[in-house]
Amino acid sequence: MLYFSTLLTSTAAYAPAARRLFDALDTQGVEYRLLDGTKDIWLRDFMPVHTKSGKYISFRYEPSYLADMPEFRTDFRRDLAPSFPQERLVYSDINLDGGNIVFSPSRETAVISDRIFSENPSFSQTALVGELERLLDARVIIIPSLASDRTGHADGMVRFLDERTTLGNGTPYQNGLEQRIARTLKANGIDTLDFPYFSSPEDSAVGCYLNFLETEKAVFLPIFGVSEDKRAIARANALFSKPVVPVKLNEIAEEGGCLNCISWEQEAQISSPTD
Repeated sequence: MLYFSTLLTSTAAYAPAARRLFDALDTQGVEYRLLDGTKDIWLRDFMPVHTKSGKYISFRYEPSYLADMPEFRTDFRRDLAPSFPQERLVYSDINLDGGNIVFSPSRETAVISDRIFSENPSFSQTALVGELERLLDARVIIIPSLASDRTGHADGMVRFLDERTTLGNGTPYQNGLEQRIARTLKANGIDTLDFPYFSSPEDSAVGCYLNFLETEKAVFLPIFGVSEDKRAIARANALFSKPVVPVKLNEIAEEGGCLNCISWEQEAQISSPTD
């Protein structure tokens, strides 16, 4: 079951993109629900992280980039946790956004950017990685982050195709970031394939095709009404064995995120969040 914030439909600026997304989900028979009580649309960041053992880890959500904007920081534990069975929730004081965790299909490997270290200065790097591996029940690989990206999230830089292959942005960032990421992953037995990307103004995710939403039935690919869309669609069709469904997402992407950022999924329905 997929979840999205009700703000997608109630906020006029997002509504056109939301309609296109929900129409696309409907055409593929993908079920979804809308979640009330959020302060922004980026569910991936503040909702619990699902592990392969069935636990849901609720990390502390106090990102430095929202330090001066508390009105946009959803407090899952206060506002949303009462709707969840407490026996499946595990709380952690580690400050970590869900968008900075990219799991392999089996959830046995998790890629996280090094922004995790600056967000948790009281931990040694070794202790922090060890605790993350314990909580996530996964091998953790730390990759370098994009310095100019205010969030530093891994899900804009790496996505898994299978257990031993990731997709990475194929257009150079600064200082050879893609090559450094690829080398880090290769050292851990994971290959990287290029995926289309083009740069956009700061804090915009327009051009980040990598932030797609993959479900059991289809891959929903963000597009932006530009010529590069054709290459991204063709590349996705060549890589994935399931249908690739393009969704024009400019109104949302211009705010800093795409389809993975705004979605959250669970294996089985938890209680009855408002829909």
